[in-house]
Amino acid sequence: FFPLQKKRRAATARRQHLKSAMLQLAVTEIEKEAAAKEVEKQNYLAEHCPPLSLPGSMQELQELCKKLHAKIESVDEERYDTEVKLQKTNKELEDLSQKLFDLRGKFKRPPLRRVRMSADAMLRALLGSKHKVCMDLRANLKQVKKEDTEKEKDLRDVGDWRKNIEEKSGMEGRKKMFEAGE
Repeated sequence: FFPLQKKRRAATARRQHLKSAMLQLAVTEIEKEAAAKEVEKQNYLAEHCPPLSLPGSMQELQELCKKLHAKIESVDEERYDTEVKLQKTNKELEDLSQKLFDLRGKFKRPPLRRVRMSADAMLRALLGSKHKVCMDLRANLKQVKKEDTEKEKDLRDVGDWRKNIEEKSGMEGRKKMFEAGE
């Protein structure tokens, strides 16, 4: 019993030691990446953004402003172009993934919920404030009176089915049915 417990303790201790060693390695790697990013950022800024030297005269200052505005416009145009390209590629990617999904033939139905909603509420949800017509469907129905037909009267008058059978039995019943048909 004791050797098994000793093995478990050793395994958990080893696991804890490995975990802490991995965490220490991860921390040093993250610090190295942050330092590398900072160096890369400094190099990029030094290359693309020369230090600003302010001229003394008003004329030179206006020319510098014009140059800066031109650079800002060109950067904005590039940003806009890249955004448009990104949107186009995203749209193409969605279309291609939809085509791929359609070619596979596996259609996933979205989970639908049952919603109890009147026709008025549905039109209001679809059309918004444009909806002014009241769709009370029951109000437009005709009132229909139930007329008593001859068959229904006959069925009510029959009453007991045994009497009806006895009257129609034999030759007399057939004679009555024949006379009623004429």
